[in-house]
Amino acid sequence: MKTKLTLLSVALISSVTYNQSVISAELDVQVYNLTHGITFTPVLVAAHDQQTALFHSGESASAALQKMAEGGAIDDLVANVEAAGGVTLQNPAQGMLMAGEMASGMLDTGDNMYLSLTAMLLPTNDGFVGLDSWKIPTQAGTYQIMLNAYDAGTEANDEIINGGGAAGTPGIPAAPAGDGGTGGSGVTSTENNTNVHIHPGNLGDTNASGGISDIDSRVHRWLNPVAKLVITVK
Repeated sequence: MKTKLTLLSVALISSVTYNQSVISAELDVQVYNLTHGITFTPVLVAAHDQQTALFHSGESASAALQKMAEGGAIDDLVANVEAAGGVTLQNPAQGMLMAGEMASGMLDTGDNMYLSLTAMLLPTNDGFVGLDSWKIPTQAGTYQIMLNAYDAGTEANDEIINGGGAAGTPGIPAAPAGDGGTGGSGVTSTENNTNVHIHPGNLGDTNASGGISDIDSRVHRWLNPVAKLVITVK
């Protein structure tokens, strides 16, 4: 009788150990910028629980998301995720992720079951590439997710490059590749959809020292998807 109980205990312990190893996953993360002329600010990849999110489409942007979408700062989003028990992969490109480039890193998810991603798109007013709460597979393998560009809905898309970037300050911080214009009068001063939504895209023009926009329509326009995320579950 004692022998049977011992064997049963071993079986239960093995089952618990197996379940824990399935929940925890070590991820190899690769982020590809698929655009022709858009730059990604430092990328944030976060593993988190079901109650945590970086953003939700159709809902108002949080103050932390606004800070990232208008100025590229990810520190408040990182703090929110980690305070909720999540883990993050921050800035795998060690700076800007330029058009056509790839950045990679490793992330141990612990007991977190969902994956999200954000990075501002430059030059835009409050555009960002995003992934919202993708369920991390429990089966080892390589998975590919195509990512769209979102508008945070927090700032009008005036397309004026003026060095702005603080939340609530109109304008675009920069065109990192040095291919933006100057002297634009502004495409619009209003934002009709103040929730997070699919970005309508840059309008731009071809006037480098005037016109309505400081964005070059030959370089800075895009169609979704804008990024590819390749996840290898170890």
